[in-house]
Amino acid sequence: MPHSRIHVHSAILRGMTQIAFSVALFVLAGLAEIGGGYLMWLWWRNGHAWPVGLVGALTLVLYGIVPTYQVAHFGRVYAAYGGVFVVLSVLWGWVVDRVVPDRYDLIGALVCMFGVVIIMYAPRSH
Repeated sequence: MPHSRIHVHSAILRGMTQIAFSVALFVLAGLAEIGGGYLMWLWWRNGHAWPVGLVGALTLVLYGIVPTYQVAHFGRVYAAYGGVFVVLSVLWGWVVDRVVPDRYDLIGALVCMFGVVIIMYAPRSH
């Protein structure tokens, strides 16, 4: 394989690894935010014991930390995260609350994911 092809393949692999890490951070942040919010809901609204609320609050703190590991700047990360949050919320509702998403939920979530991909991963000249 010629030397230039090795550099191209290496750059592609590096880019894919960075995207996979970024996606994992988004999922972790989303689970922390939604999970923490859910625990707060159970404590405050449904009358669960105070330790449930405490774990929810600590989980929400974790949510605040996880996105700081993204490479992009704050505004871009949080704009894109909004779309990830929508998708994860629909999935959470489906799995945890047993509320099956309808076609409009799914279409909206898909539109949000297109937005995430454009905001975070579109090629830019820096």
